[in-house]
Amino acid sequence: MALRNIRTDDDPILRKKSRAVEKFDSRLWELLDDMRDTLYHAEGVGLAAVQVGVLRRVVLVDVGDGLLELINPEIIETEGIQCMEEGCLSLPGKQGHTMRPMTVKVKAQNRDGKWCVYKGTDLKARAFCHELDHLDGILYTDKLASKAEIEKYAKKED
Repeated sequence: MALRNIRTDDDPILRKKSRAVEKFDSRLWELLDDMRDTLYHAEGVGLAAVQVGVLRRVVLVDVGDGLLELINPEIIETEGIQCMEEGCLSLPGKQGHTMRPMTVKVKAQNRDGKWCVYKGTDLKARAFCHELDHLDGILYTDKLASKAEIEKYAKKED
């Protein structure tokens, strides 16, 4: 296992669309293991393969309840809304509020190619959306909430 360099906002690869994983082999497993080590070293909650320079539809998420490896993930259901501050390992030192679903169901393959369904609420739902956006070249800064949206959401929460 090895640590990989996390690409930052000046790297054009972050704006590219990732390709589906077709081979579930030792190269994929090495990528997953390296991404795990890189994620934990960076103390993040999620990491997409594109962030380490690999244009494959691979995402890791760990919000403190165990590592999820999501290969070829797709959001299949969302519910509710949340407006929270968000950051990104590829945009160090920056943060901003985004509107995301409160609950998200994701269908993805595991490292052996088996399809699974995962459900996340709160931070995990946010992480799912954030990391899957990376696979399509979208950064959270593309989805920043306006001041009016933030204020409207805050009033609904009171």
